[in-house]
Amino acid sequence: MRLQQALDTFLPRIEEELRASMNPPAHSPPAFFGMMHYHLGWADPQFRPAQMKTGKRLRPLFTLLTCQAAGGEPYVALPAAAAVELLHNFSLIHDDIQDHSHTRRGQATVWALWGAAQAINAGDAMFTLAHLALHRLDERGLPGERVAAALRILDQASLALCHGQHMDLDFESHLDVDAHAYLRMIRGKTAALLGCACQLGALVASPDRVLAERYRQVGEELGLAFQIHDDVLGIWGQAEVTGKPVADDIRRRKKSLPVVYMLSQQGDSSAERLRALYAEETLAEEEVVEVIAILDGGQARSFAERLAQQHLESALTELEVAQPEPEAGETLRELAHFLTQRAY
Repeated sequence: MRLQQALDTFLPRIEEELRASMNPPAHSPPAFFGMMHYHLGWADPQFRPAQMKTGKRLRPLFTLLTCQAAGGEPYVALPAAAAVELLHNFSLIHDDIQDHSHTRRGQATVWALWGAAQAINAGDAMFTLAHLALHRLDERGLPGERVAAALRILDQASLALCHGQHMDLDFESHLDVDAHAYLRMIRGKTAALLGCACQLGALVASPDRVLAERYRQVGEELGLAFQIHDDVLGIWGQAEVTGKPVADDIRRRKKSLPVVYMLSQQGDSSAERLRALYAEETLAEEEVVEVIAILDGGQARSFAERLAQQHLESALTELEVAQPEPEAGETLRELAHFLTQRAY
């Protein structure tokens, strides 16, 4: 099964499982689930059913493919796939509030439409629903001890997400952030959840905890490559493709890897100018252009792209050690390469 076939086969089943996990109980106020459905791309701002832009659903796709690669039946892992995607979206709803982001995927964010308080509540509800979704593994016949292990893995990833977000928020208040600190931050904020997605898939397939840990390492390395590439897109991506304004990360003075790399160049006049610009409260549009020119002149983009490639290669090495089922393994390799070549 190659990547496009996997997308065509698995994504509808993932969406079906997500909807089953997010089905409102009787007499539930329409706005309660409506806000979550809107965020997931299933409803418009009036809570009418609609097909809006959704996320890429990469994390649940990794769960199913890893389950298959580890010798399991991928559809048994659907509850785990849904749980990972819901946990991811809980974090996005909260991130949008903390980052003051008014748009996501080209649409107004939940907090921008209904206020921070309701958005926090919607995120909390989605966090809970992620855990309830994972309990549906019982219905697929997974032994109770492995369901308990899956819940522990999900909780560990949840804590790592919060730790990574704490570091990211803390970075906003100072300029002495180096690449080592940045990598620790994204290992929690991004890599931990992709590692969780792969570990859960392997756990559903097999009771072999060593194998599941190997796949977690595959996911974490891919998560690092994914986030670094995302940082590149956040500065040099095209708005019509990414759904975000050009150089929006610069405008928000985010400490993404290209910026961190330049800030750490001691004795460099361009780096000093970048520090001065990032010390300002806001950046004018001409200053945003200047920041990009500094990053271009300092080869920050090529540094980030090289590091993303290194983590991609590490992930592929770990995957080979795991000895995946051939067809699913090939699809995982194709998906891994997509993560560092995508334009959105």
